[in-house]
Amino acid sequence: MSLIGRQAELEHLAGLIEDIQHSGGALLLSGAPGAGKSALLAEVRTHCASAGVRVLAANGVQSEQQVPFAGLHQMLYPVRAGLSGLPAGQRAALGTALGLADGPAPEVSLVGLAVVNLLAETAPLAVLLDDVQWLDQASQEVLTFVARRLCAEPAVLIATRRAGEPSALTSAGLPELALDRLSAEAAAELLDRVAPDLPAPARARVLDQAEGNPLALTELPATATETSPLPLTPRLERAFAARADALPIATRDCLLIAALHEHGALAEILTAARLQTEAGVAVLRPAVAAGLITLDTGVVEFRHPLVRSAIAQTADLGQRQAAHRALAEVLSGQPDRRAWHRAAATLGPDEQVAADLETTADRAQGRGGVAAAISALERAAQLSEDQADRVRRLLRAAELAVDSGRRDIVDRVLAEVRALPLTARQRALAAWLPSAFDDGVSEGAAGPGELLTLVEQVLAAGELDLAMRIFWGTAMRCFWVEPGSAVRERIIGVADRLPLPARDPRLVAITAYVAPIERGDVVVARLRELAAEVGGDPVTYRYLSSAALQVGALTESARFSAAAQPGLRAEGKLALVARALAVQAWSCVRLGDLLTAAPAAEEAAQLARETRQPYMYGLARAVQAEICALRGEYEQAETLAAEAEQVGLAAAARPVLAKVQLARGIAALGAGRYLDAFLALRRVHDPADPAYQLALRCYLLPELAEAGLRCDQADEVRKIVAELESAALSTSSPALTIGLRYARAVLAADDRAESLFRTALEADLTRWPLERGRLQLAFGEWLRRQRRPADSRPYLRAARETFDALGMPGWSERARRDLRATGEASPEPREDAYHELTAHELNIARLAADGLTNREIGERLYLSHRTVSTHLHRIFPKLGITSRTELGAALQPSPA
Repeated sequence: MSLIGRQAELEHLAGLIEDIQHSGGALLLSGAPGAGKSALLAEVRTHCASAGVRVLAANGVQSEQQVPFAGLHQMLYPVRAGLSGLPAGQRAALGTALGLADGPAPEVSLVGLAVVNLLAETAPLAVLLDDVQWLDQASQEVLTFVARRLCAEPAVLIATRRAGEPSALTSAGLPELALDRLSAEAAAELLDRVAPDLPAPARARVLDQAEGNPLALTELPATATETSPLPLTPRLERAFAARADALPIATRDCLLIAALHEHGALAEILTAARLQTEAGVAVLRPAVAAGLITLDTGVVEFRHPLVRSAIAQTADLGQRQAAHRALAEVLSGQPDRRAWHRAAATLGPDEQVAADLETTADRAQGRGGVAAAISALERAAQLSEDQADRVRRLLRAAELAVDSGRRDIVDRVLAEVRALPLTARQRALAAWLPSAFDDGVSEGAAGPGELLTLVEQVLAAGELDLAMRIFWGTAMRCFWVEPGSAVRERIIGVADRLPLPARDPRLVAITAYVAPIERGDVVVARLRELAAEVGGDPVTYRYLSSAALQVGALTESARFSAAAQPGLRAEGKLALVARALAVQAWSCVRLGDLLTAAPAAEEAAQLARETRQPYMYGLARAVQAEICALRGEYEQAETLAAEAEQVGLAAAARPVLAKVQLARGIAALGAGRYLDAFLALRRVHDPADPAYQLALRCYLLPELAEAGLRCDQADEVRKIVAELESAALSTSSPALTIGLRYARAVLAADDRAESLFRTALEADLTRWPLERGRLQLAFGEWLRRQRRPADSRPYLRAARETFDALGMPGWSERARRDLRATGEASPEPREDAYHELTAHELNIARLAADGLTNREIGERLYLSHRTVSTHLHRIFPKLGITSRTELGAALQPSPA
């Protein structure tokens, strides 16, 4: 197809190839059918050849969508030998996905990381994907993962997408270049070139009907005397169909088989055609002459996807069934493709075909092709002769849809399931599945009380595994929403009756979520008992980190969440990695370890967005807002808080909203807006406020006490403290204990304050430097107000040094200001070079300083080792160093 009128787009694409050595990336090229997407991609391929850039390509075909990783296999086939050079875990994952090896079902992220590294070793290269909306879902998900990570590689990914068609790549946030209709001048020029002798009336009609579409301008002159009310795309399909209708019957039959075939293998197409009529390659020559197909290296290629769809759609049902049966017979050695063709040839129930499709689903799931497995199970259910088999297959499809985050599929499947006879277990499963998304915060999910009833029913039926799955969701719901004390008591009552050991990590975490105060002592004791027994299991670490966070054991939650990550990363479980990072960031920021919290929060937000966990994303953003508030970056703190609040308000996700108010309270304190700070923090303690959260309200007492004291609301704070003093009788929560000591001291009368400050400072706060610094500052300020400047200086000096080291300039400036008031000058604060690093760069720098190689860092962060190297070369100048051996010292806070 001519590229008249597409020069600007072609220059943009050529620029990507020319700059490939300096920066990589990805681009979506979208447009209507016939807009010239494939033609532009062909020109890019030519440009790559002249520039010495290797090309890997794949074309999406509708009939191949049910074959998991078919698109990826097509793309990577020329570089398949490179698999042997990948790390073992990645090699196994990619090999299993492509059907080259047997192994456990791989996670998309592990397959994606393998592809990123394989591409990095092949670079410079361009990945060209045509009609990406028709690639199988598994390939689309992997390529989405890859596209997000090419920016630092000498590689570009360019994908064409039919406008209005969904594709996983549209969720990757890639830049998109839309092909609009040609200008009137360009359309006229193109038409004159393809049909120079067209009479003026016909020329005007074609220009009007073509609507600036290059394919239409090329094809419609042949039917220029016709008028049609059809939209442009169906009109083009009809034009192609008319051309096909003029061919011999044998050619049309063979074309139909080719249109229904997955990837155009000429030998298979001709073999299938011979089952219907005598056929050799000559039977297709008329179609070549008509410009409908090309025959190249043993492959039938349709001139345009609309030709394929036109031929398939204009055939009657009997003709399509016959073609599918012929293909199924030819493909007897390829059971999955054969099963799909047999299913397409079958109208009514057929248990044998249904069973074959279910086996196909098993194989797809084993390779990590969950979307293909779901499709196979749904079609198998339609063909099931027995209703029990139909229900079983539908529920299995729904469970897989939950695992892949497809709420739309779950709703569709369950609507069908609920009209069928179900067992008690199946009714419970159908009732629970919609609540398995977003921890049950999303609209339409069952509440904790409803889920608890399901748990009790399933337990009564002896289904402990299913009961625990539902029960875990029930407990998680108590974190995100407030069910009320009566429901919490019911949940704990069921937990106490579970046939599980008291030290089962799941039970410990459930107890912490449901009764963080009343059972706080028990949970803290269990955490300490289990800490030495975990044995490296990431799932157990995950349960323990969640439990520790709920009861305010923040040093433990930081440690457990960090320990969970290597195993979860190695398994490619990015959704759980996002959660572990969020817990780690939440804990570390409260401990004052912003160097760990900042990169953890940023990566948590990135992975939560990639894995479609909106409320975890909101939580991570709220933690980032708190970090900015502590660093004195108040405008950025409010920007992040507002974004997180928007997420939290969408479903009244209480932890997100509570964290937002904490961030705003800290920012307001730093800016001297004490009443604003008090009002923000007070909301977390108000049961009628959506920011109220039963556990988290216990862990922000220091901020609330200071804000209340400075805006004449001390009496109101004392009421809250009195309430939490009662709560502390049931829990040995470290965060609550430390917060109460601080609040007692700052709110005390002058005759009691000093002893309370000294008692608070005598506690072991080694791993709580932020709280220690806060106490030192408050005590130093109190001593100065008591006109004891000499006594105040050591505490103010210690606070200044603490906050300087923690990177909290607003707090250290308060200490400096009070020291000046006592007559002592302070050295100017030094801006450490590592503050110039982004959170992502800081993460890489710290891992390198810990001794990890570039490849190990890449495996940890899901990057290629070349990307890590690129980042380090940018990091070194920012830190004023020349080698990784200097990283450790460069990342240490400068002495005051």
